[in-house]
Amino acid sequence: MNTPHDSTLGQATVYPTAYDPGLLFPIARAQGRAALGIHAAPPFHGVDVWNGYELSWLDRRGKPQVALAQFRIPADSRCLIESKSFKLYLNSFASTALDDAAQLRQHLLQDLSAAAEGAVEVELVPAAAFSAQRIEELEGDCIDDLPLTIEHYGPPRPDFLRADDRQRVEEALVSHLLKSNCPVTGQPDWASVQITYAGPRIEREGLLRYLVSFREHSDFHEQCVERIFCDLSACCAPARLAVYARYTRRGGLDINPWRSSEPGLPPNPRCARQ
Repeated sequence: MNTPHDSTLGQATVYPTAYDPGLLFPIARAQGRAALGIHAAPPFHGVDVWNGYELSWLDRRGKPQVALAQFRIPADSRCLIESKSFKLYLNSFASTALDDAAQLRQHLLQDLSAAAEGAVEVELVPAAAFSAQRIEELEGDCIDDLPLTIEHYGPPRPDFLRADDRQRVEEALVSHLLKSNCPVTGQPDWASVQITYAGPRIEREGLLRYLVSFREHSDFHEQCVERIFCDLSACCAPARLAVYARYTRRGGLDINPWRSSEPGLPPNPRCARQ
């Protein structure tokens, strides 16, 4: 069984010079979910939306080609893919000659689905469409300006979460203050998070304190979002809930996990910090 410490994270790495799907390093989602008490089917639907900004390959004449890539890895796939291995894999195409973008996409679909053990979706955005890309922000009421004194930065404190059952609301709340750390290298991971729910009104002060309590917590992006979803579900009992985190990119990739009580797909807004 692969563990995070077996990966290339934090290790000196020789960049590949030829296409190599063996670079992908899957990690079973069950490892992180067991820490949340999830031992069977998870209590959420979801997808991990990845955006790749450093994707290049060669055409059959040896001329470099570039594209942006959007990947959607379903949360019910058996494995997540460790991000540095994903980056190395994408860079293995840089000196690889292919017929066209369709052949590249076929490789990506096949290799990523095999590594994740789930049906991964891939969309390529050609350079001719770059001008259509837009900067957007997550919709909702930002809670970051609340006048709070905060002294706790980890571990996460679900006891900060409160909900008022006398007030039933449907709203989206946003914070740009989510930060956690890579569980292997300790490097900081920065994110904006959107919490969309219907049910008892969540106390905003407690929610902000709770989100800041991830600041010294070490976990992968996907596992942080699943922890937030599970804690909100347990402490606030919403009738509907979705948690969406937009992490800043590292190594040409950003990872944006979405977990929801209802099936569907989230939008893919490129936020200013991304």
